[in-house]
Amino acid sequence: MPEQQFSRGPSMRDVAARAGVSAQTVSRVLSDHPNVQAGTRGRVLAAAEELGYRLTHTARALVTGKSMAIGMLTLATGNYSRSSLALGVELGARQAGYTVNSVTADLTVQSLTDAVSRLVHQGVDGIIMAAPLLEAAPRIRELTKRMPTVSTDESSDLGGEKVGVSQDAATVLATRHLLDLGHRTVWHVAGPPDWSDAATREASWRRALEAAGTEVPPVLHGDWSPASGYRNGLILGRMPEVTAVLVASDEMAFGVIRALTELGRRVPDDVSVVGIDDIALAAYANPPLTTIRQDFENTGRRAVVRLLAQIAHPDEAFVPDLVDPELIVRGSTAPPP
Repeated sequence: MPEQQFSRGPSMRDVAARAGVSAQTVSRVLSDHPNVQAGTRGRVLAAAEELGYRLTHTARALVTGKSMAIGMLTLATGNYSRSSLALGVELGARQAGYTVNSVTADLTVQSLTDAVSRLVHQGVDGIIMAAPLLEAAPRIRELTKRMPTVSTDESSDLGGEKVGVSQDAATVLATRHLLDLGHRTVWHVAGPPDWSDAATREASWRRALEAAGTEVPPVLHGDWSPASGYRNGLILGRMPEVTAVLVASDEMAFGVIRALTELGRRVPDDVSVVGIDDIALAAYANPPLTTIRQDFENTGRRAVVRLLAQIAHPDEAFVPDLVDPELIVRGSTAPPP
């Protein structure tokens, strides 16, 4: 049989020959170098278009010194918030011509530092930290000291810029909503104690109650799952003094409402419930859930914009990009009975 022939795509040298310039000039044009005459730039771009030449990521890295890839560290979880945030990062990066190298980790120091090390060794141009770093922060700070870094964790002290929603403002807004309805106090189903977001929300809830001069009830903890909300709801539903509950995530709030309903406690007639996140299902709960909106997809896109700004201007100082949350009032809250 005759040997099968494979045709290669056009190369940078082919573009240079068609435009009548050197390969170095083609490289300058395709990397958007400013010191190229307009006429030359036009000939090169026209030649590239005629030949169907496209600069691959590998070629672009050789030309620009950039990998055109950003890294993303996220937690190994199926929570809605994490998947929505990752989608925002992917869409924002794609729009900017970047790819995303994602790694997941659990909350142990070793797992987090191993994940960041993998991203650094992959040669990404910058990293988005979409995970609470906690005790791993010092080691990760050392790994990324020369790497543009953005964190979506409000409590991060990495020195990389922060992008997200103010968790303190979100919690105070939700607590004040229940107090303003006339509830004597607000109970709290918090997230896991080793999550920085959960710790921030718990502290803010406590401070809001103290500022109002009202009793601070014992806090209950869940693991972000509806099942853990359900278990805590079974406890709260047996306490007649409970009339208002702030739940640290919508998914746990669904579980709390289910447990209260099974115990004969009507929502919101007997007990008001507020969640945090405003995931897509919140508006379709029974009753529709009052919650604090956090646009995770938008946060992911904003994180990409901030990271690319750091890559382009490594010596510039940026301020944290923390937007104010929005209270979405639906059918799960009302004045106390």
